Amino acid sequence: MSAGHFPLLRHIEARFRTMTRLRNYFFTGLIVTAPLAITAYLAWSMIGWVDSWVKPYIPLRYSPDYYLPFPVPGFGLIVALIVITLVGFLTANFIGRTVISIGENILGRMPLVRSVYRGLKQILETVLSERSDTFKKVGLIEYPRKGLWALVFIATETRGEVQAQIEEDAGQTIAVFLPTTPNPTSGYLLFVPKADVIELKMTVEEGAKLVISAGLVAPEYQAKTKALAETAQPARSKRTASSRPNR
Repeated sequence: MSAGHFPLLRHIEARFRTMTRLRNYFFTGLIVTAPLAITAYLAWSMIGWVDSWVKPYIPLRYSPDYYLPFPVPGFGLIVALIVITLVGFLTANFIGRTVISIGENILGRMPLVRSVYRGLKQILETVLSERSDTFKKVGLIEYPRKGLWALVFIATETRGEVQAQIEEDAGQTIAVFLPTTPNPTSGYLLFVPKADVIELKMTVEEGAKLVISAGLVAPEYQAKTKALAETAQPARSKRTASSRPNR
């Protein structure tokens, strides 16, 4: 190869490095901006959805949109939060509980509405209760067959008729939610023997990230650090005992 070809090769190599660097910059920027953009889009959509429900019921003289040449996003959301908090305050006293009881009695006489209301109320009370351990743990079960493992969110111990019917064969079981990938909001409700569920140390948020990313984003596991700490504990105890003065 003649000497005149080397500048061309260096030029091609420089362009290749430049394109590689630009590609890396692009993917780095995508990793940074995509979550921010998606989060902002979901938040904006949520605010707009609440505003579309609440603003039509606000009198015009109380709405800032009536006085300003542009709509104020989030005003309906603020009003909704205030109204919900006020309802909770009124429900906490005797008069409020009486009114709620009368309303529930009226709804209890409506066949279809009664079932929907009671089901939704029970779900919200279970999810929002501070004393509930619902979906605070992540576990592993063998599904759909032996040797294959699936990530599940542990709900609670099985109760009622379901537990009574399967207790003789399976013993105490746990209700778990098996999410689908990449959408963890859909999945299957399974009743699994308690002994067949392996509880994990990761949080529910970390488990959801693992499901959404199809296993690409795995939480860090400090098993080695924990093993080293357990190994070092006897040595520390021995040093502490040897440093004590003899009586």
